[in-house]
Amino acid sequence: MLSDIEIAQKAKLDHIRNIAAKLGISEDDLEQYGKYKAKLPLSLIDDTAVDRSNLILVTAITPTPAGEGKTTTSIGLADGLSRLGKKVAVVLREPSLGPVFGIKGGAAGGGYSQVVPMEDINLHFTGDFSAIEKANNLLAALIDNNIQSKTRSLGIDPRTVLWKRCMDMNDRSLRKIVSALGGKSGGIPMETGFNITAASEIMAILCLSNDMAELKERLGNIYVGDTFDGKAIYARDLNAQGAIAALLKDAIKPNLVQTLENVPAFIHGGPFANIAQGTNSVIATKMGMSMADYVVTEAGFGADLGAEKFFNIKCQNAGIAPKAVVLVATIRALKYHGGRALSELQEPDAKAVEAGAENLRKHLETIASFEVPAVVCINRFQSDSDEEVEVLRKVCDQYGVKVAVSEGFVKGSEGTTELAQAVADVITDAPASFKPTYNLKDPVRDKIEKICRTVYGAKYVILSNKAKSQLRRFEALGFGEMPVCVAKTQKSLSDDEKLLGRPKDFDIHIREFEIAAGAGFLVPIAGNILRMPGLPGVPAAEGMDIDADGNISGLS
Repeated sequence: MLSDIEIAQKAKLDHIRNIAAKLGISEDDLEQYGKYKAKLPLSLIDDTAVDRSNLILVTAITPTPAGEGKTTTSIGLADGLSRLGKKVAVVLREPSLGPVFGIKGGAAGGGYSQVVPMEDINLHFTGDFSAIEKANNLLAALIDNNIQSKTRSLGIDPRTVLWKRCMDMNDRSLRKIVSALGGKSGGIPMETGFNITAASEIMAILCLSNDMAELKERLGNIYVGDTFDGKAIYARDLNAQGAIAALLKDAIKPNLVQTLENVPAFIHGGPFANIAQGTNSVIATKMGMSMADYVVTEAGFGADLGAEKFFNIKCQNAGIAPKAVVLVATIRALKYHGGRALSELQEPDAKAVEAGAENLRKHLETIASFEVPAVVCINRFQSDSDEEVEVLRKVCDQYGVKVAVSEGFVKGSEGTTELAQAVADVITDAPASFKPTYNLKDPVRDKIEKICRTVYGAKYVILSNKAKSQLRRFEALGFGEMPVCVAKTQKSLSDDEKLLGRPKDFDIHIREFEIAAGAGFLVPIAGNILRMPGLPGVPAAEGMDIDADGNISGLS
């Protein structure tokens, strides 16, 4: 079989004006970036149409390090629904360059279920990440400048400044640094660091804002640090929000591209799910729902992270809810959760699948807690035996949940029609009645406990003394009615990445809190979560090249 990039390069792309026409978008509304990409004005959002559209969320069981193919499944499902004659769009996050050049590769799908132009989407695309990076770093520069100023100083205590610079690359050397060396003209030396752009609060803000006015207000609400006498300082105190918003004037507009089968695809924003809300922008989702009868979207990592935050943060913030959830499972992941080593996942082992299915069961129970019907998608690989697949089907039968095999990677929409039909049937036969895990007015600790018990299956939540002190501070500042965005490992339902399958009787330890006041959520941190990843021993970048004619190879 051809590689992902070879398949993408051989594809026959339709002009972006024709893709837009499928959704009723006039060519006059397109801001074209060449022949195959365009940005769209926010005026195209129609809240009445949003209410009528069928939103479908794609999530997954707890993933293996390579991921379980949520994006590939999302794209394949959209193609499959289109094959059934549905008016459909897929709405996804933009890839971060860190994973592209690191271990996971790109995030434009795979095989014959991809969004294209694949190279553009995985690299600089339309410049959104660059704009977010510059906006983030402008605020950092304004903070440092105010600390240095003798005439307009707000009296910011450098020791309390939480804001870091960012760049869209895995670079562990920048996690912790000392800035402003070189004497008085270089500023006030202080300990700081870099986050990857997808972990910037500005990324989260962009993806939760409904329009430019709200974006600017949220930017002004960013909590910077405290003065020497303990007064909280926000970005608005630095008059920063206007200039930062100006840098985002184009980045706020969603991007329109297409799948390999010429189905419209909106790609916009890209916050990670283990440290932020893990889903594309509210604006892109609502724009897709304004124009298509069925809209497929996805949330990062497993249902304990991406789906939980999609429901409790994005849905409550935007006033939307999915009509169905697709839970992606792979035989290899179930064997991994059943005790087999990563190197052994190609070997048939029905007993390991049965043991690992406990992880699937927990995620099904989590989705059921939101009162939205689920369909289990078996993202099938060539090494999967019929016996293993049958084990998984029996588990789903026990829960009364529809199950469908997806072979979109190999067959495109021909391999996803079973899944598409199952999803369409569920939406028709089992109306959703979305119910969040908690009420926003619940005390912060209660919100955390409800997530940890209902979604993770934890027994107790234990806050460190530091976390208790920080929580008292943030509640005193008026942040108690915000949703919570738990930061924890994606490798386990618990906060210990070594506990695979369905761990029980475990505790969740919250070591500290962070506040994303602009994004509008509190971040309880469980475990050691990195906001600036590092490259693996053999990074994907080493296998990439470009020839004299500009043809890229090795990107996947």
